[in-house]
Amino acid sequence: MSLPVEGQAPSLGGATAWLNSPPLEISDLHGRVVVVNFCTYTCINWIRTLPYVRAWEERYRDDGLTMLGVHTPEFSFEHDHGNIETALKQMNVTWPIAIDDDYEVWRAFANHYWPALYFIDTQGRIRHHHFGEGEYESSELAIQQLLTEAGSSGIEPGLVAPHALGAEVQADWDTLGSGETYLAYGQATGFASAHGIVPDVRQVYVLPESLARNEWALTGAWTISSEASTSDEPGGRIAYRFTARDVNLVMGPQTSGSVVPFRVTLDGDAPGGASGVDVQADGSGVLIEQRMYQLIRQPGPIVDRLFEVEFLDAGAQALCFTFG
Repeated sequence: MSLPVEGQAPSLGGATAWLNSPPLEISDLHGRVVVVNFCTYTCINWIRTLPYVRAWEERYRDDGLTMLGVHTPEFSFEHDHGNIETALKQMNVTWPIAIDDDYEVWRAFANHYWPALYFIDTQGRIRHHHFGEGEYESSELAIQQLLTEAGSSGIEPGLVAPHALGAEVQADWDTLGSGETYLAYGQATGFASAHGIVPDVRQVYVLPESLARNEWALTGAWTISSEASTSDEPGGRIAYRFTARDVNLVMGPQTSGSVVPFRVTLDGDAPGGASGVDVQADGSGVLIEQRMYQLIRQPGPIVDRLFEVEFLDAGAQALCFTFG
């Protein structure tokens, strides 16, 4: 494959902190092939690329590859360095991570996507890029070519074949009929509770008699802000009619350190064998961190289903549904 020169890699100097490494610049890595990977730890699209990124880092680091993450936060709680460190440790992310709280590195690369990969040669030049999921073969071939150009002679033929588990399993694209949905007035679509969203004040919402596909609604007392929907009393519920194998929800306790139990149902029943990794078969789960929770993974067949989650205490904060 032909890898043209796309330009010189910009500075990483805008990073506000680093994990797994002292501060680095691309010039510090002169002579090594570098893959810069933009991420934010709640992003399901980035999470699903992790098996490949992790496998590339492990397979090629001794051949001259440095994997380098740039964590640019989407949500306010993703600015918390303790949250980032905890999440990335749980995900077995061991390579250097630049914390890009102020979007300085994001802007330096003129980046617009999570995830994004920039492939940089030993002279600090960007030679290839990829945005979003997929195209893993061409990405790995780019790594192999840059390492070969750099003089590495130990590149074994063939490509990695990672084994993904939990939320890292690739989406079931053939049956996926629901998309990313924000639970905030700034970006909300498909909201179906009567009278619509009342911004920034406590409001009692009622579930309509029925929901169409990709509509969602609230029941109980909630405050909907520009970033999240927050339950103001026990028993607050979110309902969503979806078509997908997986249901994920970015959420957490509004107050760090608190715990909020919840219960999930699928068409009114406990999910049983369709429960996600963060839910028991009886539908029970607990909010203990601000992160993405996998709530449903259906064994099939995939049809329109009604998902509901009820928070048994006040103080649950829900930000964004994603599906797989």
